[in-house]
Amino acid sequence: MTDSWQTIRTWCSTLLFWSYFVVSNALWWLGSLVLAAVTLPFDHQRRRALHLYTCAWGYHYVSVLPLWSPTWSGRSRIVSDQTYMLVSNHQSWGDILVLFGLFKHYKWVSKAIVFRVPFIGWNMTMNQYIPLKRGDAKSIAEMLEHCRVHLKQGSSIMMFPEGSRSADGRIKPFKHGAFTLARELGIPVVPIVIDGSLKALPKHGLMMRTPWGLPVRVRVLEPVDVTIDSLESRIMDVRQQMITTLADMRGLSEAEVDGTVSPPGSG
Repeated sequence: MTDSWQTIRTWCSTLLFWSYFVVSNALWWLGSLVLAAVTLPFDHQRRRALHLYTCAWGYHYVSVLPLWSPTWSGRSRIVSDQTYMLVSNHQSWGDILVLFGLFKHYKWVSKAIVFRVPFIGWNMTMNQYIPLKRGDAKSIAEMLEHCRVHLKQGSSIMMFPEGSRSADGRIKPFKHGAFTLARELGIPVVPIVIDGSLKALPKHGLMMRTPWGLPVRVRVLEPVDVTIDSLESRIMDVRQQMITTLADMRGLSEAEVDGTVSPPGSG
């Protein structure tokens, strides 16, 4: 009976969430149109007001609704009006909603297909977020150039250096793009570690696995200067910091959260 009741709760919470998500997106989109009409004439380049509105739009799904219970530490390490390369581990699409809770100015790098989603994708385009087709050399080059432009204008960039969501919540190897840009432009890298979102929405599926009050923790680490030493060593240092932090958050060994190490019992 307990398992049946849990299944019913999971289905109900999932249906309610996605129903609210679809309907509310249309209403928030109308608000973004009004705000854009008012602010873009004097905020056309960076679009800070529109992004902060989008932060409220995205974050309210995890902060106002009784689904997840996010807690933060180190958010003040991201100083307003300074430019950073923000890099986070990636466990779930819900990480995006959580990271809006930074309420700092930045541009997202996101899969190009998301820009086609009604309301959400339209708002992303209006914010001048940056599309990327994974594995497409031309798209990667265009993405890097768009990032350069925004960084030079003073907008931070948010990337998931793993490139895609982790199916098991461990930290996968990092791609070099974010770090190459940071080194080229002398921009500090800020590592961000998220834990808990995988328990709600795993990589393959939209079912809310843990429907109520799920704790999701976010730690913002100290900015890292990637202009010293070799680029490869700096990437390894940042990834190791994130592995160490995630292991501490979970109370596990570093090997248990390192996506390059075979999990126990796999051999």
